[in-house]
Amino acid sequence: MASDPPPLLADLERLARLMRAGEHGEGLNPAQWQALRYLARANRFSNSPGALARYLGATKGTVSQTVRALERKGLLRRGQRPGEGRSIVLMLTPKAEEILRRDPWARLEHAAGELGGKTRRRLSKGLGQLLQEEIERSGLPSFGLCATCRFFRENGKSADPAGPHHCMFLDDALTPADAARVCAEHQAPA
Repeated sequence: MASDPPPLLADLERLARLMRAGEHGEGLNPAQWQALRYLARANRFSNSPGALARYLGATKGTVSQTVRALERKGLLRRGQRPGEGRSIVLMLTPKAEEILRRDPWARLEHAAGELGGKTRRRLSKGLGQLLQEEIERSGLPSFGLCATCRFFRENGKSADPAGPHHCMFLDDALTPADAARVCAEHQAPA
């Protein structure tokens, strides 16, 4: 018989199960909630069906079904990326933004915010390290914030009206709001 998992892992597993159980409200399933959360945080380069599939670790077919279900529910709409004829972007509707205000994970986010500062920082750092190690071990993309990417240059385009920051990978200007969003091309600094 396998040994019991360490208390930290048992607690993480139980917490994840409790949170997933709460994701069956609002007429959504956990995969649909995850898709909405990702798209709410994704930058303008990362709101495609392909990026969503990579983020969720799901097949394109599974993500296609999720996207179609969210479209039928009036929570997503498809559009074309400006200047790229065949590139599809996924956009949240106002109805989706309203539902996200009732996200079951918001309770956990609030509870984490209530932790003492030192505890919150240590928890964040430790979970971040565990996540990064698993991402690297699995060879998955990191999907981090633009401002934490090795290609991000703060004030690298300070004279550009499109934004003061610069993405060296995409050679594009970034606004401060862009810098705080999730990017599918993110690479952690070396």
